[in-house]
Amino acid sequence: MRVGVLALQGAFREHILVLEALASSTVAVRLPVQLEGLDGLVIPGGESTAIAKLMRTYGFYEAIRDACAQGMAVWGTCAGAILMAREIGDARPDQEPLGLMDIVVQRNAYGRQVDSFEAPLHFAHIGEPFPGVFIRAPYIERVGEGVEILARHDGRIVAAHGGRMLATTFHPELTGDPRVHRYFIERVIAAQ
Repeated sequence: MRVGVLALQGAFREHILVLEALASSTVAVRLPVQLEGLDGLVIPGGESTAIAKLMRTYGFYEAIRDACAQGMAVWGTCAGAILMAREIGDARPDQEPLGLMDIVVQRNAYGRQVDSFEAPLHFAHIGEPFPGVFIRAPYIERVGEGVEILARHDGRIVAAHGGRMLATTFHPELTGDPRVHRYFIERVIAAQ
């Protein structure tokens, strides 16, 4: 199984380390051609506007959509969840969503950087509470038909899974706990 991590900006190194520890063949994706042959792609957290600009500059929008049409799974964390959404509730004009998952996401839902926090999450299918790390985090306002809500925080949706798509509005790669990465490999990629 080959999993790529979009390595344009944000917490991509941390995702790569967790995936490699799970014995996944992992690729740091810096050019669209590197999407070829991937079973899954992680779009990491970072600054969603910066990632969107770099994706446009390097031609990733169509390349990612094409790879998904060929069966590639995608997991977006924080900024990645914003970008993979069907709709961004408070989108900036220069921030086009990929439209991969039938979710509506609200950016910076919990406030500014100083309002970042950690909270235990009851994440479906992985057992004991997961340590959610929220940094200028969005939340999922609505999910479409066929999208399973996996976790909530204070009533807001913070994780969802639909088909070959997984979205988390927090940062599992910063916790030292590989369970959400394992979920992506075993229940999103391998299940297809």
